[in-house]
Amino acid sequence: MKDVRTIRIALCPGSYDPVTWGHLNIIQRCAGLFDKVIVVALVNSEKTYAFSSAERVEMLERVTADLDNVEVDQYGGLVAEYAREHGACALVKGLRAVTDFEYEFQMALINKKLMPDLESVFITTDARFMYLSSSAVKEVARFGGDLSDFVPMELERMILDRLGPKAKREVKL
Repeated sequence: MKDVRTIRIALCPGSYDPVTWGHLNIIQRCAGLFDKVIVVALVNSEKTYAFSSAERVEMLERVTADLDNVEVDQYGGLVAEYAREHGACALVKGLRAVTDFEYEFQMALINKKLMPDLESVFITTDARFMYLSSSAVKEVARFGGDLSDFVPMELERMILDRLGPKAKREVKL
């Protein structure tokens, strides 16, 4: 008799501008809960990014290379539509504080309306990363600060080269 097991696919959507230790922590934990995880760097033409979508994908690929069940992609439409197209059963979002929950809860309700079978799963960040945000990383980098407590080592140079004291540009997609 065949094993007719359903593969549980989760999406971890976000801006990832840039990727932080907090993001990686959520992705790693998600990889332990689902058969397949697709980390999606979202593209919003109304938003100004420090890194292009291709660069954000590259960062994600670097830091998830050791996670066999994780794929990286980019997308510029509705997350619920991407989930439907890729057979995802869950959207996983990391939460640092109550303020994160308020926004993510609203998004979960919208996604549920668009795709009723899609579940939103909230994972609270590890306490070591509760203070951490991509905005904070960008600010520390702009002043040439030490990023080792904020981002994986393999991303430090890329971030400092783009945002450090001698850098002057941001990327608008």
